Amino acid sequence: MSTSGGRAPLATVLAANAISVTGNSLTLIGVPWFALETTGSPGKAGLVAFCAAVPVVVSAIVGGPVIDRIGRRRISVASDLVCGLALAAIPLLHRVGALQFWMLCALMAVTGLFHAPGETARYVLVPDLARRAGTPLTRAASLYDAVSRGARMTGAALAGVLVALIGADTVLLLDAGTFALSALLVLTGLKGVPSAEPQRDPPPFSLSGYRAELREGYAFVLRSRLLLGVVLMVMVTNGLNQGWSSVLLPVHAREDLGGSAALGLLVAVFGGSALLGALLYGAVGHRFPRRAVFTVGFLLCGAPPYVVAAFTDTTVPLLATMAAAGLGAGVLNPILTTVAYERVPDELRSRVSGVTTAGVLLTTPLGGLAAGQLIERAGLVTALLALGAVYFLATLSPMVFPSWREMNTAADASADPPTDTATDTAPGATEATGSTGATEAMGATGATGATGAGLSSSGSSLPGPAPAPSGTPPRR
Repeated sequence: MSTSGGRAPLATVLAANAISVTGNSLTLIGVPWFALETTGSPGKAGLVAFCAAVPVVVSAIVGGPVIDRIGRRRISVASDLVCGLALAAIPLLHRVGALQFWMLCALMAVTGLFHAPGETARYVLVPDLARRAGTPLTRAASLYDAVSRGARMTGAALAGVLVALIGADTVLLLDAGTFALSALLVLTGLKGVPSAEPQRDPPPFSLSGYRAELREGYAFVLRSRLLLGVVLMVMVTNGLNQGWSSVLLPVHAREDLGGSAALGLLVAVFGGSALLGALLYGAVGHRFPRRAVFTVGFLLCGAPPYVVAAFTDTTVPLLATMAAAGLGAGVLNPILTTVAYERVPDELRSRVSGVTTAGVLLTTPLGGLAAGQLIERAGLVTALLALGAVYFLATLSPMVFPSWREMNTAADASADPPTDTATDTAPGATEATGSTGATEAMGATGATGATGAGLSSSGSSLPGPAPAPSGTPPRR
């Protein structure tokens, strides 16, 4: 296959993700705003976020083997179609006066249940599509994240304006349309790609075989101290991000910053800076030790927005903070996905991705719920400072635990995960050297993104249904 011909499937996945993330930004502003407008309660807005997040975790825990058996293309298309129908039902029911609060919670639960498998299906295709296109996987990882960040920035800015102009319910209808377009792209653009199709001659389905496949994914993560450490850290921060994006920031914008337009502007600035951070990392990031870059990035995008929001009721200081936070967040997912792709062999990638996705999203159902209750009981400022302090402590993990040193050392995905603590390497030691091999950094949701699937973190932007940190995912 020619390199030029092999680029089309990778471009299809990038385009589908861009459309999906743009729509996800509409949801991540439209749904919290819709909940606040229709209920007037931060606690109920947090409950909606809880109902959307729990099924994401459930589907990620059990979905890995199903994706390979049914086929990554089919799962992605079905996921988008179901999510689009569920989102469209919310404004349609509201307009005829039939939407009750439990229905809103149930429909958001449906989007959560079906979103994670589709996100994972697209995520695990990237390494194979990058090889077909002749694209180094470090570059593919940064490009994937940069496209998602740019789409998130555009979608957030558009969402803030559209919510003010046409209402949150109409914005949700537009988002349903983006799901349909993403499904169409994947349906037509990945047809005939072997890695996107179902397994050939899979063994007969049995519960014991299914459990064995699930155990393979969990065992692989538990054997790798680095992957396990990353999952535990991002589990904490993604829960905090969910509270920020679904409750804290919308309430702050509504009460102190003038409304949805300010919210959209903040998310857009964060997304633009994150896009720049991802592009910069793709260009020169391989010259620096991953652990140091990752730690600085997380310190920038974690606690600062919480603290600044607690002490200001104007937009400009928070805008500057979100710009700096976005630069830090932009480097996170390229590093995390590179680490995951280097260490996980292709035959285990769907299963391990399901495990890590479930792990990093395990606390997201509690994030929005806890933030909403904390605001109602202690006030917005106390909630911001308390959760910001927890965030700061979590981001110190890479500096405290020795297993994080392995982040600087490229690994062979065909070998068992390392169990010995690696030593720090010199800058540039992890540079990708080609389209295959152990030194290759393999491409990048969430999540989301957030984004998203696998080990993606939302930093401080709005998370994707699978998912994304301060202000914008982890990308859908």
